[in-house]
Amino acid sequence: MKVVIITGLSGAGRSRTADWFEDQGYYCVDNMPPALIDAFLDMAAIESGRLEHVAFVADLRSGSFFDKLSRVIDDLRKRNGIELTVLYLEASSSEIVRRYNEVRRNHPLTGGEASVDVIESEAEQLKDIRKKADFIVDTTNLKPAEMHLELDKLIFGGSSSSSFAVNISSFGFKYGIPSEADVMFDVRFIPNPYYVSSLKNLTGNNKKVRDYVFRHEIAGQFVDSVHDLVINMMKGFINEGKYHLNIAFGCTGGHHRSVAVANAVAERFRKDGLRVRVNHRDMDLQARRK
Repeated sequence: MKVVIITGLSGAGRSRTADWFEDQGYYCVDNMPPALIDAFLDMAAIESGRLEHVAFVADLRSGSFFDKLSRVIDDLRKRNGIELTVLYLEASSSEIVRRYNEVRRNHPLTGGEASVDVIESEAEQLKDIRKKADFIVDTTNLKPAEMHLELDKLIFGGSSSSSFAVNISSFGFKYGIPSEADVMFDVRFIPNPYYVSSLKNLTGNNKKVRDYVFRHEIAGQFVDSVHDLVINMMKGFINEGKYHLNIAFGCTGGHHRSVAVANAVAERFRKDGLRVRVNHRDMDLQARRK
């Protein structure tokens, strides 16, 4: 029997994830006290038309019952006939606050307004469970369709799927620095296609712009350096319990150079077999202002 435990921070997308598993044919149970998971699986195994795929959503809403989840995970991993996957969802504190404000709901941990302090307190209480996760997914910049693709890759992608994710973004300094970036690079040292009339209205996704950017040897050397740096950092991050890295590349308007460089770096990591997501935050702003 394939069993998935979905857990993580409130507001990080547990319900949406459970809906996805249900669409894949999983029998989903939300907010079941962890101590009852064993009994449920025993019952499911002996019923006619037994369940083969089950997903449980477990979180701090179950109060003191949640404390038993760590032991339940350990027990299930020893149990014959159970193939367990623990999926931990998280997002930046600022993004979770934004989501709660948008839907005007209280945070389940306190019953009051979601705040950075409340979210950090929840993360602290979940840190031991996080260490037991098979996959940690940062949903900060994920659109629903992108999240579905990520889940599909993790759950059905086979053993070659990496548990480390690299989230790459491009941005324009004139529109502000992205707060969620762990590492940020300024690529304004590369000659700007904006001042070439035939390239001005194109973006870094266009082959002509990419060719112009990488016509300059320093751009390719920079991509190589970033790739090697992150690969060397990755093992240390994993040892510290961090399974995703947010890298941002900035140029003046976020339209040409940062887009081309972000795409090139992303392609290098994909060839390494890493999970890679790309978001061009400001790429379309210039067109919208016309």
